[in-house]
Amino acid sequence: MPSFDVVSEINMEEVRNATNNANKELATRFDFRDVDASFEYKDESVLMTAQAEFQLQQMDSMFRGACAKRNLDTSALEVKPMDQHGRTCRQHIVFKQGIEQPVAKKVIKALKDAKLKVQASIQGEQLRVTGKKRDDLQQAIALIKAEDFGQPFQFTNFRD
Repeated sequence: MPSFDVVSEINMEEVRNATNNANKELATRFDFRDVDASFEYKDESVLMTAQAEFQLQQMDSMFRGACAKRNLDTSALEVKPMDQHGRTCRQHIVFKQGIEQPVAKKVIKALKDAKLKVQASIQGEQLRVTGKKRDDLQQAIALIKAEDFGQPFQFTNFRD
């Protein structure tokens, strides 16, 4: 039976490149001159450090722009609340990797509601979709792409 896997993965090398590009842009921006601000890539997350909250908001938009230039989907970003320690403000950006259980259940429900002749099963942090015909699987892919589940999906391991 034909099948494919639905996964949600981010290329962390591209994240590192986007972080470096955002740091370069930060160094050339006039409004960040003589300001202690930086982006740090640590443990598959990005730490933004600045002196004020409005600077963190500007840095967030800079980082999202750098991610867009590197073809990273910004819907995979999860921005944590800001921490203020003395004169510095910090904010973590974490990337959603893998499909969480509630999101996977929403995808399965959408496939069942569309009455496609496919079966979907949760396998860890990915979904396996199987069907009798390749056309049914292509309709399932189109349906998943059309709906917004708050997370980017990739389709891998397509088998006949």
